[in-house]
Amino acid sequence: MLSNDARILRGAASAAVPVGVVAVLVSALVAGEKGLIGGLVGVAVVAVFFGGGFAALMRLTRDRPQVLMLAGMLIYTVQILLVGVFIIVFRNTTLFNPRAFALTLLVTALAWVGGQVVYTMRTKMLYVEPQPQVSAKERKEQQAKPESRDGT
Repeated sequence: MLSNDARILRGAASAAVPVGVVAVLVSALVAGEKGLIGGLVGVAVVAVFFGGGFAALMRLTRDRPQVLMLAGMLIYTVQILLVGVFIIVFRNTTLFNPRAFALTLLVTALAWVGGQVVYTMRTKMLYVEPQPQVSAKERKEQQAKPESRDGT
């Protein structure tokens, strides 16, 4: 993982963790034990889906940076669809409070995406390979050297 990628991942997590902790605590206070479990499951879903999505994005674009936007949109779409499937599957569960789960998931996911956007904008990434600067003197010296045909 490149240092810029690690910085963006840390930024997303540092924005989502405090929001997730507060959401879990509020869920526990409002809905009791089932709210606590629902909040923890919501935070876990965000961590797995969004953290895994970021890892997949970095893996896909490591050698092909030109597909970053397409891969990013595809992964984000898959993440949202998976979250939707998870919500539909567990909407009538008695394991945890579905409302606490959904609200915790929503605020934590928004914090994750917001942190990712902020740290992406703060990160200065080169999108072109800089050309080495050659002084006029060096350029004249290179032009003045006769090139030999035998490679020496």
